[in-house]
Amino acid sequence: MNPADIAAAGLPGPGVEVSLLSMFWSAHLVVKIVMIGLLAASVWCWAIIVNKVILLSRTQRAMAQFEDVFWSGASLDELYATLSSRPTSGMASLFVAAMREWRRTVQGASSSFMGLQARIEKVLDVAIAREVEKLESNLLVLATVASASPFIGLFGTVWGIMSSFRSIAASRNTSLAVVAPGIAEALFATAIGLFAAIPALIAYNKLQGDVAKKQAQLEGFADEFSSILSRQIDQRSVHDQAA
Repeated sequence: MNPADIAAAGLPGPGVEVSLLSMFWSAHLVVKIVMIGLLAASVWCWAIIVNKVILLSRTQRAMAQFEDVFWSGASLDELYATLSSRPTSGMASLFVAAMREWRRTVQGASSSFMGLQARIEKVLDVAIAREVEKLESNLLVLATVASASPFIGLFGTVWGIMSSFRSIAASRNTSLAVVAPGIAEALFATAIGLFAAIPALIAYNKLQGDVAKKQAQLEGFADEFSSILSRQIDQRSVHDQAA
């Protein structure tokens, strides 16, 4: 608030209600910038939250559908031919990556299975890391907003209180009618900071937990599929030695 404006305005009439919009417009420029920045961060966080909820839900459905097909007893080669021709995600991407490495070895000139198990496990680890990275993208924004917004709002509050004290000094009036509007405007910045931080913190914890569950599912499937390929590697190795 401008000290000269406060001094010229004098005491507000009794029963005058100070709305949130009026507090914003009468706030200091720095406090306005803080409020606008926090509101923009809140909108950004909600966009990330909605996007992640949709992405995790879609990923869960895709993983469930893939597991149904995978454990139905269908041929691995036919399943690979179907999935390799279109974009894959979740468990399907792990399956395609491991089968691609398997087929490269089987179709190679030497057809040597030495080190194939280690290569398949490495490919699965890389595929899991990529999938988790996709799921975790932009979650750091939620954590940053959740931790920084209260402090940014507090900065706006401190600045607003400093401006309010200057207004009191300029008006030479310490009545509550003069002090209260400035303090309310200052505290409004902290309220907006909490408004941005609380949903971001709750969503971050929830989404991070969901990503951890998806990662555990991917790692479980990778272990099972690696065991299946390991048995086939042993069978082919025994057959080659017998031949």
